[in-house]
Amino acid sequence: MALRPEDLPSDPAALAEMVLAFEGENDDLRAEIATLKSLIFGARSERAAIVCAEHDLERTAGSQLPANDDKPDAPRPERRKAKRNIGALPAHLPRVERVIEPASTLCPCCTGQMHRIGEESSEALDRVPAWLRVLRTIRPKYACRSCEGPIVQAPAPARLVEGGMATTALIAHIAAAKYAWQSTLYRQTQILAGQGVVVDRQTLARWMGSAAWLVRGLYDLQLKTMHGFERLFCDETPMPVLDPGRGRTRICQFWAHATDDRAWKGPAPPAVAYVFAGGRGKKEIVAQLAGFEGVLQVDGYAAYASLAGDAMMSGQIQLAYCLVHARRNFVRVHKTTNSPFAAEVIERIAAVYAIEERIRGLDAGERRATRQAETKPLMEALRARLIAVKDGISRRSTLIKAIDYMLERWQGLTTFLDDGRLEPDTNTVERSIRPIAIGKKNSLFSGDEGGGETWAILASLLNTAKLNGLDPEAYLVDVLDRMVSGATKTNQLHELLAWNWKAAREAEKRAVA
Repeated sequence: MALRPEDLPSDPAALAEMVLAFEGENDDLRAEIATLKSLIFGARSERAAIVCAEHDLERTAGSQLPANDDKPDAPRPERRKAKRNIGALPAHLPRVERVIEPASTLCPCCTGQMHRIGEESSEALDRVPAWLRVLRTIRPKYACRSCEGPIVQAPAPARLVEGGMATTALIAHIAAAKYAWQSTLYRQTQILAGQGVVVDRQTLARWMGSAAWLVRGLYDLQLKTMHGFERLFCDETPMPVLDPGRGRTRICQFWAHATDDRAWKGPAPPAVAYVFAGGRGKKEIVAQLAGFEGVLQVDGYAAYASLAGDAMMSGQIQLAYCLVHARRNFVRVHKTTNSPFAAEVIERIAAVYAIEERIRGLDAGERRATRQAETKPLMEALRARLIAVKDGISRRSTLIKAIDYMLERWQGLTTFLDDGRLEPDTNTVERSIRPIAIGKKNSLFSGDEGGGETWAILASLLNTAKLNGLDPEAYLVDVLDRMVSGATKTNQLHELLAWNWKAAREAEKRAVA
């Protein structure tokens, strides 16, 4: 409602307080508008150099900009050197040689036979197009002509889908395409149709359900093994699920649990396990982490704090918060208000990450010693600046919200300073939850809760294989073959965990060499 002159207070102090309150509210609204615009039109990067460059240009928006050829060069962030197989293609790939001889080996001068004196060779990466085939299994029957003995015939090999039209290899290929590379089942039916095989999407979904049912024990073992380590990352993302009868979807949840101690050569392998749940409340995460004890690295979602403070979980779980999430709030403030203090905080956190980059790969003791000597003073100075600036800011401003978020979680944000085994952020699990987010965007929703369970099980195994540098399809084919045939018993499932499977293959290669 618009204010009228008679509604304004006559007391100058009260009037000043009203103006400041309105100014804070306006800042908040402007920040929301700018955030929405950046989500729709703006760049998503949070790199400090990009943030500053964007606002250098925004400050000149009111004046006439120079022509494109005359625009001043904006500072560009340093990029890591790309990893490419330049000059040496992977040695493990098979080589197929083709020799190209000259049209004639007779000397053009004297017509005598020329002799080979050398050669030039080059390599190029080639691809043989995938092709479908029909695997026809023939089991001859034998009988004795001298007596009426029994007929002898080899037993039929076990199949993942008894009586079905697909082999284990085809089912594994479809699963890897959907859950590792985010190609929807609808797209895959079109690809198969292009090769003359017409299969409906429901059939592919049933195949995925059969595969998930078979490997459920391996998935449970992987999740239990990950919870046996003392450090665990956790994050969550919504997943729409069809709600029959209501004509719309309802929002369920994918939780991601991740481990990775490679940064300090620790025991926990790179792994991710997704858990499908009906919601994202405290009861869901309590049920998932019932047997876990140690440090849980998470973002600032309230359910985690409630979990750690629960009387039943008291002393079992310690929270370590994410420095990147705290930084992200200041990035938003700087993008929307061009706050000099927000830019200062971003630069201070960048100094912390410069140290982290330098100590990555060292053992836990060395990492802790460096953090205590170099990072801890930086964080203490940052906290002092946050407290000093906080008192002079309107309580409705976006900057105060960013400051409060960081100060309220300060203990969890600085836990990594005292433990060289920890990371300062949850980037490990955020990278692992990205395939779910992309797959959700492509698929739009999960068909039902059973489909969500299938998605969680197969995506966990396939994406863990990717994290360990494996071909997810080749890994899943071998796992399914071993489990269908009975070659791997229930008490041997640990051999099929991606990191153990990889170690066994590497040992076999060394033995052959």
